[in-house]
Amino acid sequence: MSEAIVVQKAPFPTTVEAGKSYYWCSCGKSASQPFCDGKHKGSEFSPIKYDADRDGTVYFCGCKNAVNRPLCDGTHSRIQA
Repeated sequence: MSEAIVVQKAPFPTTVEAGKSYYWCSCGKSASQPFCDGKHKGSEFSPIKYDADRDGTVYFCGCKNAVNRPLCDGTHSRIQA
């Protein structure tokens, strides 16, 4: 299994709207982080859908290694440089 590219060792704070769906990039190749732009095509990766249940700010994982994907769970603090 391939490893995702660590985009940044911090979350992406993102304003979301209730009722909207967002597609988080799981491979790390997207130019529109933290969201998928299709660059995973031909790989084992696929985007992860996030359905916002309320308006507000959520923190999407930037290291691509969170257990609670697509949201940040602090895993980035344990990744070696």
